[in-house]
Amino acid sequence: MTMKPIAAAAVFCLAAGAVDARDVEMQSIYPGSLPLLGDSGQSMGERVSVLTGGSLNIVFRNPGEIVAGNEIWDAISTGAIEAAWYSPGFAESVVPSASLFTAFPFGPDVREYTAWWYQGGGGDLWNEITAPFNVHSELCAILAPEASGWFREEINSVEDLDGLRMRVFGLGASVFSELGVQAQSLPPADTMTALNLGTIDAAELSFPAIDNALGMYEHADHYYFPGWHQQTSLIVFMMNTNSWEALSDQERASVQEVCAANVALTMAQGEAIQLDPLSTMVDEHGVTVHRWSDEMMAAFEGAWETVVAQKVAENAEFARVWNHIQAFRDGYTTWSELGYVD
Repeated sequence: MTMKPIAAAAVFCLAAGAVDARDVEMQSIYPGSLPLLGDSGQSMGERVSVLTGGSLNIVFRNPGEIVAGNEIWDAISTGAIEAAWYSPGFAESVVPSASLFTAFPFGPDVREYTAWWYQGGGGDLWNEITAPFNVHSELCAILAPEASGWFREEINSVEDLDGLRMRVFGLGASVFSELGVQAQSLPPADTMTALNLGTIDAAELSFPAIDNALGMYEHADHYYFPGWHQQTSLIVFMMNTNSWEALSDQERASVQEVCAANVALTMAQGEAIQLDPLSTMVDEHGVTVHRWSDEMMAAFEGAWETVVAQKVAENAEFARVWNHIQAFRDGYTTWSELGYVD
């Protein structure tokens, strides 16, 4: 039997792909079971495999399967692992400006953050800063606003925060500390244990879909909004630069296209999946939802202005990135005030 040319070519490509297939293990800092944070990383790898005809297979690894979360950055940098599903802010101890590339208090929403990353030079700036560490990143997911936090007791004034022991991530931790909170950095599992044992009094983790999935309502009753500390959060596909450059043009383009699509998909999903979990926590588990008063929001914003001024004065790299994103935001404000309804 004689094969038609197209069929023969397809068989040849599949055979070649099978010979040249390459598996890249991607260590995630988030469990794959978590909505958006983890499952979007799993699906990203599956779609890259399809687009490359199986020549590049990104294998999702849950936290700790290869290295611990706090070891991911160094492992990528040295080439001990090739790829990671990661939020830049976790590298803050190595890259002082890293948190500005994940989320910062009173920061941009999804429109503004993606505009800065893709069109305002933010992504290029991050890759420039991380190049000496042999790290390359592609923006690959964007998250809905987080809740401001879970509290065991109701908070009615700034004075109620004084001495409170709280798990909180990133630059938001510095703001809470400025207001007298004893801020602590803990992984999710340890956070819930600490709340249950009473070794902490409060915690911020994520948005309702994830907080409900983790059962945060079992450990605290008062749920505060808005999440002024993380209005949007970025997740990147991160790869050792030598490994990234070793990919074919098609493979790199496939990763970039899948990640760009993933940003759109996670943005839509993040907005669509919050209401049912929130209702469940309120109606079935007795959670009380609060919105911070204007006075509390003013206190948070004032503390942030103090914190960011200190960080700009202390570190030239942080100052450079802060000035870069602020210049973009100043220009964007003109458009957003004209183009959007308040």
